Amino acid sequence: MKIATVISTANHALVITGLVFMMMLLVEYLNILSRGVLIRVLRRGGWRTYLLAVLLGAVPGCLGSFAVVTLYEHDIISMGAVIATMIATSGDEAFVMLATIPRTFAILTAVLIVVAIMAGLLVDWVLQHQRRGIPSRADVYELHGEECQCYPRGLILQQWRECSLARATLAAILGFFIVQLVRGAVGPAEWNWMRVTLLLTSAGGLFIIATVPEHFLESHLWEHVFKKHMPRVFLWTFGALLLIAIGDQYLHLEQLIRESSLVVLVAAALVGIIPESGPHLMFVTMYAQGLIPFSVLLANSAVQDGHGMLPLLADSRRDFVVVKLVNVAIGLGVGLIVYAVGL
Repeated sequence: MKIATVISTANHALVITGLVFMMMLLVEYLNILSRGVLIRVLRRGGWRTYLLAVLLGAVPGCLGSFAVVTLYEHDIISMGAVIATMIATSGDEAFVMLATIPRTFAILTAVLIVVAIMAGLLVDWVLQHQRRGIPSRADVYELHGEECQCYPRGLILQQWRECSLARATLAAILGFFIVQLVRGAVGPAEWNWMRVTLLLTSAGGLFIIATVPEHFLESHLWEHVFKKHMPRVFLWTFGALLLIAIGDQYLHLEQLIRESSLVVLVAAALVGIIPESGPHLMFVTMYAQGLIPFSVLLANSAVQDGHGMLPLLADSRRDFVVVKLVNVAIGLGVGLIVYAVGL
């Protein structure tokens, strides 16, 4: 394993961890800003929750998936909603499909949305709409009375004059991240959608850190988001991406695909298990070149979720496995049905 590969993998893991941090920070901030209204609406469940989750998943890239996983980790939405999101999402491959096969991508997205909503409802019906119910998460979004607010007018300068270690550390880390991002040392080398998104979300995160009161900063951002979640997210993301890089280097997944469309369909669903945007591009490319039928692309897209599941892998290996197994079953089932009708 080359040092350059390890450095590149660490860079990739750092970018993903940064995006996850921004999503978790934003969810915490919006809940306090809305005085809990957002969370109460989401907890009501119903078809709106599934529709919102699926639409977030259908947005190209992984930001929507990260947001849904964050909500699930806080016991706000159900496992069915997570499964629906991961079926609907195609990760970064969505951008490639938009550029190369836009008509097929529109049809694929529409099919995935319908399948995702049905799957989410079915899963939660089987689970009798029971959430995980982890006691330690029951009070994650407590508002803690009047002391919890987002923008304490007239106190921001005073907070910086009496700057706490938590505020200084978070601001320094995020500021350093933004500088390295602008320099191109972290994230994509060129100014693309990912780099712009990282810059905008990082700037928003720095504003939040700079303006929130000490209670919010200490209880919600420092103790909960930064110290509890970020180390695990980075280590598990880095480990998963490194294993994928090693496997791609020595196994050459493309060479394992055979001429049989049915075998390729099964392989596409199994490759979809990989929590990475990259290996799935071979199926997009093969479809664009007319080498595989639509059913193979559908099976892979239904199972794969880009990097969206990496935060859940860091939080709960059991839930990660459950979501992936359900999505493999659904992806294979839908793919075989479409394959049977000759598509």
